[in-house]
Amino acid sequence: MNLPLPPERPPELPPGGDLPARLARRIDGWARTARHPLYWVGVRDMAGVSVGLSAWAFMTGVAMVGSGMSVGESVLMSVLVFAGSAQLAALPLIAAGAPMWVIFAAALCVNLRFLVFAVHLREYLRFLPRGARIWLGFFMGDMTYVMFTQRFPSPAETERQRRAQLAYLWGGNCWNWLSWQSLNMLGIFLGAALPARWGLEFAGTLALLAVTCSLISSRTRALSALLAAGAAVLAMGLPYRLGIVVAIAVALAGSVWAGRWLEPQAEPGRG
Repeated sequence: MNLPLPPERPPELPPGGDLPARLARRIDGWARTARHPLYWVGVRDMAGVSVGLSAWAFMTGVAMVGSGMSVGESVLMSVLVFAGSAQLAALPLIAAGAPMWVIFAAALCVNLRFLVFAVHLREYLRFLPRGARIWLGFFMGDMTYVMFTQRFPSPAETERQRRAQLAYLWGGNCWNWLSWQSLNMLGIFLGAALPARWGLEFAGTLALLAVTCSLISSRTRALSALLAAGAAVLAMGLPYRLGIVVAIAVALAGSVWAGRWLEPQAEPGRG
């Protein structure tokens, strides 16, 4: 008597076998974030200030090509680094053939402010997994941080509030990344196509100087800017453009001192 064979057991899925399911959950999560009303509020707020950043993005793209990098290298750097100040600090060092540790140190010094941002945002985002926090931090910019902390002075207390804050932050980040990359790419391709005598890089430098001057809104910032400019000029002869690192260190030390002794106390009894 022939007995029926038992149904064949489906093969075990490999460790990454649920990739489509995870990808579908990720897409659904992005869709829910984009449907949140505060996502588009973040987009609108960032769009209002991104016009002023367009000159910086354009000039960075022109500077990358002007420093001797190819179009492909410039595009790759723009996508992977996504930090205009670090790019501008590293470009002259790359052109001068500086050692990798010098380039890394200069970029690190320029971007130390993001360490302060991360410490401040820790309580806002501690509910997210580490990988999600790293991914979110990659898209974080100066203005998205400023607008987010102005709109939400304190971390969320409920799940609904956390979703709202996260949606607003992602809205600003997405618009900031798209607008920066668009103008950066425009600067890269125009810088490679147009003659150097047109002076696009110098025009971008003037635009960046105007943006910088508009941010000097206190005595501490004014002193820091003057100290950085003076130190950069005096240390201009250092090898590998280390004058940039010296200027940053002097400006940081001066701003710490000025914050303690020059700025008036905002509130009586508050240190």
